[in-house]
Amino acid sequence: MNVSVIICAYTLERWELLSAAVASCADQTLVPHEVLLVIDHNDALLERATQAFGDIRVIANRSTKGLSGARNTGVAESTGDVLAFLDDDARADPDWLAELCEPLKDDDVAGVGGWIVPAFLDREAKWFPHTYYWILGCSYAGLPESGATLRNPIGANMVLRREVFDEVGGFTSGIGRIGKVPLGCEETELCIRYTSSHPKERFVLTHEAVVHHAVPASRLSWRYFWSRCWAEGLSKAAVSSLVGSKDGLSSERQHLLRAMPSEVARSTRELPRHPRGASMRIALIVVGGMIAAAGLLRGRLAVRRAPLVPGGDELGLLTATKGDVDGSWPSVVPRAD
Repeated sequence: MNVSVIICAYTLERWELLSAAVASCADQTLVPHEVLLVIDHNDALLERATQAFGDIRVIANRSTKGLSGARNTGVAESTGDVLAFLDDDARADPDWLAELCEPLKDDDVAGVGGWIVPAFLDREAKWFPHTYYWILGCSYAGLPESGATLRNPIGANMVLRREVFDEVGGFTSGIGRIGKVPLGCEETELCIRYTSSHPKERFVLTHEAVVHHAVPASRLSWRYFWSRCWAEGLSKAAVSSLVGSKDGLSSERQHLLRAMPSEVARSTRELPRHPRGASMRIALIVVGGMIAAAGLLRGRLAVRRAPLVPGGDELGLLTATKGDVDGSWPSVVPRAD
């Protein structure tokens, strides 16, 4: 099994974290076939990374600006039959890659999601609801046990077979994160697009493949919280318009009906002992849900006016235009009526 590890980066502000992410790939018990670092339209970062990381492949994003385009460039340039994705601000445990690829011994497993632990750069936020750890880019309360089937892995820690991309193309641009704009769900749409045409295959979760995702103090602010909830609603509106609400919102319904009420109940029981932290968790769970719902409604209105059509970046064109850093093409576009 040849595994290509793909890391995407866009800013010099995370240089130390990026260096730790790259270093953690070199310490794996399962040695990767290659490590690719894709720089997303940042010439200064590209030059510094090229000089600093001589033992890995550093390349420029030749697709649309943003995480989806950067990942698609990495997929097109990679040569492994299995593709692992790690965020530029996440550090992998030494057995991360081995544990992440273990479920792929089952031919019906198309991809695997690992476990993402928050690494608070300031102090742990005990008032932050665990059901909202997805805001921090981490695994959250409500996810199933190891080996369970997932609708989609979390992009900060996942591995996908190359066949996934060969069959349905790349990540759809237009719904993924662009710089600091907190959109997302590009892996959600890709995985639904694949399983809809390959219903016998599945994506699974493993708690044993661990990465530590940096959480700066800026992510523990009210502004970041509400903006992520709002953006999640917008992103889910885009995804559900492409794949349908049944698939696009299936995990969210379960989370809303099970995980969130469970944490509200637990926090309510803790009120006498920890009134401040427990009451803040309850308030954030309720308010965050309302903001995400408002973002979903706003997004649905937007896609009604300008409907979207599915389709990932054409990875073959990325390879064919090697060296052309200006080449890009839209993959989420208004439908012509």
